[in-house]
Amino acid sequence: MSNFSLSPSPTSGFSLNLQNPTKTSYLSFSSSINTIFAPLSSNTTKSFSGLTHKAALPRNLSLTCRHSDYFEPQQQQQQQPQGASTPKVFVGYSIYKGKAALTVEPRSPEFSPLDSGAFKLSREGMVMLQFAPAAGVRQYDWSRKQVFSLSVTEIGSIISLGAKDSCEFFHDPNKGRSDEGRVRKVLKVEPLPDGSGHFFNLSVQNKLINLDENIYIPVTKAEFAVLVSAFNFVMPYLLGWHTAVNSFKPEDASRSNNANPRSGAELEWNR
Repeated sequence: MSNFSLSPSPTSGFSLNLQNPTKTSYLSFSSSINTIFAPLSSNTTKSFSGLTHKAALPRNLSLTCRHSDYFEPQQQQQQQPQGASTPKVFVGYSIYKGKAALTVEPRSPEFSPLDSGAFKLSREGMVMLQFAPAAGVRQYDWSRKQVFSLSVTEIGSIISLGAKDSCEFFHDPNKGRSDEGRVRKVLKVEPLPDGSGHFFNLSVQNKLINLDENIYIPVTKAEFAVLVSAFNFVMPYLLGWHTAVNSFKPEDASRSNNANPRSGAELEWNR
């Protein structure tokens, strides 16, 4: 709601103020009474706000508009800076037991730019397993942690495990290099004898630093169910499918069909 006020001024004759109480801005009209109300005739007068002035037509009217600095900073805060990227977020799931701790964290896929301006998947994502041996009661030595990266296919093997099933994975981080075979990592996922869950057992042999480490941790049915649920959820993201789905546009499909009316997809659906 706006407020109007008319106040006399010793220098300008009078001042007409328009003010909005909800915003720190106002409009001010000011001029000389004698300038605004010029006489139409010497014998004609009109009344204005209880004061008698000669009837006049306004002229030489000045408009002053002042705005507070309150609005501009607020608008600048609402506008996201150009080139600002989404902040990186770290998530994971941890299991702590008496002899070891296990953390599970996803790693995003990698994409390579094409000359057309599009992107192509160059490396699938993975899930990083980190094993740390216990250093005391509820204390773990993360400086001695051992890492094992699960590929999407290996994740699929774990997801499909039944209560009495097991699987085993072998990794050589230096495969294809001059020191191939010097580092061996073996991850075994086996059912617990009483059927209450699975053992995750990681064996690492590193001849480069003369290391032979074996870390195992029991995972209950509930904890294993959480892992399976997380793996199922993250799988499309590790494959990069979410980026493709988000980029699907109706006009792209229309252009594709017009360019190749007998596409492979259409032939397949018509069978």
